[in-house]
Amino acid sequence: MLLAKTAMVRQTYFFADFNCKVYALNANSGDLLWSKSVRTEAPNSVTGTVAYADGIVYVPLSSMEVSMGSQESYECCKGSGMVVAVNAEIGNEVWRHRVVQEEATAQTKSSTGVTKYGPSGAPVWSSPTVDEKRGLLYIGTGENNSYPTTNSSDALQALNLKTGELVWTYQATSGDAYVTGTFNEDGTKMEPCEHCPDPTGPDVDFGMAPVLTTNQDGKDVLIVGQKSGVAYSLDPDTGQLIWKKRLGRGGALGGIHWGIATDGKVAYVPISDWFAFGGDSEYPASPGLYALDVMSGEVLWKSVPDFSLCEGMPGCFTANSAAPTLIDGVVFAGNLDGHIRAHDVATGNVIWDYNTVQDYETVNGVKAHGGALDGPGPVIANGMVFINSGYGKFSQMGGNVLLAFEAK
Repeated sequence: MLLAKTAMVRQTYFFADFNCKVYALNANSGDLLWSKSVRTEAPNSVTGTVAYADGIVYVPLSSMEVSMGSQESYECCKGSGMVVAVNAEIGNEVWRHRVVQEEATAQTKSSTGVTKYGPSGAPVWSSPTVDEKRGLLYIGTGENNSYPTTNSSDALQALNLKTGELVWTYQATSGDAYVTGTFNEDGTKMEPCEHCPDPTGPDVDFGMAPVLTTNQDGKDVLIVGQKSGVAYSLDPDTGQLIWKKRLGRGGALGGIHWGIATDGKVAYVPISDWFAFGGDSEYPASPGLYALDVMSGEVLWKSVPDFSLCEGMPGCFTANSAAPTLIDGVVFAGNLDGHIRAHDVATGNVIWDYNTVQDYETVNGVKAHGGALDGPGPVIANGMVFINSGYGKFSQMGGNVLLAFEAK
């Protein structure tokens, strides 16, 4: 949910649900001001937070064809990721950017006679990043879901804030066509696999929102991480690569997932790699929290928890998948082992560690238990640290608790 002050000087909450309906609420009363559906293709969904700038709400659209394509009877795939800009006062559409510009056409038939379509995919999983100085909106895109692949998948794109016109594209990985069900649990390719793109891609989305920051030279740069296990720095004006740094093997559940924290000097990058199927086998799985010099991309330090903490615990993995949160002198990083750790920004040393995997008595009387820390990073405000614990997807440890810590 996003809180913004609109042109009518009214505090307004903007948010979208999974079914692509966008809402505006009066922040003081909770009254509904408007709601509009922005779905134009059946597989579209919203998985990222909306963004706001100068009277426009920007809505990222992902696509569920990545999982629908695993159904052998499904004519995969025709959809595309999108960004939709709507007027903040009334919800009317201003512009729409379809990441896959080409319309899907029939390509082949499966052995059971199901028509396969393409190109498709390139969902926008996360929130767009607004750059009002340049009048640009930055997005990260995901994999294609069928062949032929496009130059807009596994890419970073810059759009004109007012018109949605594509300004530049930087594609990090080409030829990545993927749907779920492509790999077995041991990481090998499923055989036979009628519904899978052939050859199948590694599934190395940009799943996080690009981070716009100013480096020590006073230059603006974009810092972003990919599920390939590679972190990038790009010129926001042109999309030209400044540096890239491989940190892990990457893959469908490897690499960088939810976000990076930075102060413009150092970027704090989490690497998952707990089950790095589809990743680059030339590189070892390297989970942990990394500190990178924003100017050069060089690794300043790496922190890896004790792998023995997960011994005998089903669904416990030692991996940093959740986005970190940075405050003065401390970076907080949640782990799939259920621990939240506060690291010294200069050394990476752990200065505070709390195991959330336990039962809790809650303020509302609901039975609660902690689990894997995944997804968004901790929220820190007014001397408090707020953490949600439990993430049962992908065979991880489930849970259902929101924890609040007081800074001492």
